[in-house]
Amino acid sequence: MFTGASNLADGVDRTFVFIFSVAFIFIIGITAFMIYTVIHFSRKKGNEAKQFTGSVKLEIIWTVIPLILVMMMFYYGWVGFAPMRKVPADAMKITAIGRMWQWEFDYGNGMKSTELVLPVNKPVRVALKSEDVNHSLFIPAFRVKEDVIPGYDNYLWFVPTFIGEYEILCTEYCGLLHSSMLSKARILNQADYDNWFNDFKTKVSQPEPDGYLLLRNNGCIACHSLDGSKLVGPSLKGLFGNERIVTSGNSQITVKADEKYILNSIYDPDSQVVSGFSKGLMKSYKELLKESDIKSIAAYLKTLN
Repeated sequence: MFTGASNLADGVDRTFVFIFSVAFIFIIGITAFMIYTVIHFSRKKGNEAKQFTGSVKLEIIWTVIPLILVMMMFYYGWVGFAPMRKVPADAMKITAIGRMWQWEFDYGNGMKSTELVLPVNKPVRVALKSEDVNHSLFIPAFRVKEDVIPGYDNYLWFVPTFIGEYEILCTEYCGLLHSSMLSKARILNQADYDNWFNDFKTKVSQPEPDGYLLLRNNGCIACHSLDGSKLVGPSLKGLFGNERIVTSGNSQITVKADEKYILNSIYDPDSQVVSGFSKGLMKSYKELLKESDIKSIAAYLKTLN
């Protein structure tokens, strides 16, 4: 049996092992029977062809046995699934927010983290919210996966049983950087978790710049890094006040990245595309961001130089 890292893992693993075992036995048995049939009943000189008629006994066998196996699969599946919807009353409550292409975990009171940090052996209920398209939150080690769909209230829960770090993935194709929509679940002992929580609470009590919040909440930093690394779009580090070579129409020109350039890039991103990048990767945010918002973004970008 596999080793899972949550209370729900055993039920999922038992179901998987049973279904895999049945499928493995059948594929070996059917393949062996086919090979035997091809060899044994191959055309040979001197053998008279025979006509076989139906067999009620055989038809009953190949109906009843698969029915029993399918019902057993259903039973194992139901036993593994039913606990996934029964959340303990004392479970921690966290909201997972999916956006292109980033996971964020809201602990309440303005405490939002890009990692899911939890105490070991404590139940947690994770409400699932999407800010744009369909996503799916999957933590393989915990054997939990649920769709994150705009306008649909969904959740998952589990009890982490081992201290460590575990991958968080998106398993619903959500666009160009779907495969990069990764995060971590960090499971700590209670004392370490309390220290992390208190430190994090102190940190978030110091408000983030408005410009940064606008970039984060609108998914901008999923495509534009803040540290100089190249993603779908050019990095925002060192952007403001510097010159950029852009494609405008059919020609390349050099422009200065001032407030006017930033406004134009957000409202009409295909009009001036930075050299080395392609058109059509960014939508217009004219309906989402006011000019005052863009001024806040420009002010924040100045701090990244």
